[in-house]
Amino acid sequence: MNENTDQPRFNPADQQEFLRVFLANEREILRYVVALVPNLADAQEIVQKTAVVLLEKFDQYDRSRPFAPWGCRFALNVTRQWMARRARWKALLESGLAEELALRRDQLQAEFDARLNHLNECMNKLPENQRDLIDGYYFQQSDVESLAGQTKRTVEAIYKSLQRIRRQLRDCIESAQREEATV
Repeated sequence: MNENTDQPRFNPADQQEFLRVFLANEREILRYVVALVPNLADAQEIVQKTAVVLLEKFDQYDRSRPFAPWGCRFALNVTRQWMARRARWKALLESGLAEELALRRDQLQAEFDARLNHLNECMNKLPENQRDLIDGYYFQQSDVESLAGQTKRTVEAIYKSLQRIRRQLRDCIESAQREEATV
C-alpha cells in the first residue's frame, strides 16, 4: 500500500504486464546470472530477488526498449550484492570465525546442558494443562489458533498463557541455577 493514498502500489494492469514481460525473459536473465554464478540454485535465488527489484522499479522501465538487457542490469547488481555477502561470510570463516564459534560452543556446552536439565525439571513441575500447551506449541508445532480451538479458549488467552508459562519456566531455571551455584 502506498503510504499517502492507501491505494495499491501496483495496479493490476501493470502487474500483469510485468509478469508477462518478466516471464518471457526470465530464462535469458537466468542464463545471464548462471554465467556469473555457476550454482543453479544460487542463480535461481538471485533471479527471484531480481524479480522483486524489477517489479518495484517497473514504473521506470522504458517499454519501447527490450526488457532482458534492462533486467540483466538489475540482475548484475543483485549478483554483486550476493557475491559481496558471500565474500564477507567466506572471509569471516577463513579468519577463524567457524573455529571460534565451535570453541565457544564447546566452552558453553556444560552450561547449555545444565539449563536443558533444569528446563526438563521445571517442565515436570508444570500442571498437566500447561505442559500440554507447551508441548503442543513448541514440540508438536501447532499454531495458536489450533490450540485455542482444542482448549476452547481464545487466541489471546493462549498467547497470554504461553507468555506466563515461559516466564514461569525462566524463573524456575534461574532459581535452579542460583541454588546450584550456592551448593
